[in-house]
Amino acid sequence: MGFPDRIERTVELAHPPATVWTALTTADGLRAWFGDEAEIDLRPGGLGRVAWIGERSAEIRVERVEEPAVFGFTWQVDGMPEDDPRRTYVEFTLRERDGGTRLTVVESGFAQLPDGQYPATYRSHVEGWARELDELAASLDAG
Repeated sequence: MGFPDRIERTVELAHPPATVWTALTTADGLRAWFGDEAEIDLRPGGLGRVAWIGERSAEIRVERVEEPAVFGFTWQVDGMPEDDPRRTYVEFTLRERDGGTRLTVVESGFAQLPDGQYPATYRSHVEGWARELDELAASLDAG
């Protein structure tokens, strides 16, 4: 039996795509909702890092930048050794809708994980994206 390879979530945000884009692709924007610390070099091949103080940090590599519609990156799989080459791919797609933005995030690459690690990692990311997207919406609404 295979495991699901991807997580997909869509949220409706009451903010224009340019505002959502800034929240997704700048260090200040990311710090407001996605981790306590962030840095990013916004260009394909650019590197960045997000960190949740007391929990974990993750190195990211920017893969796709199509302002203001698509932003994608790969990142380390939590719980894997730092030198493990396996990474998951996260892609945000922004579509203008009724003056706001329909934001879809897809994270894929979970099927490559070892059987013993897959369930906990997949569940953690399912829960994590729900929580993080709620934090994104709250951050934008507060701004």
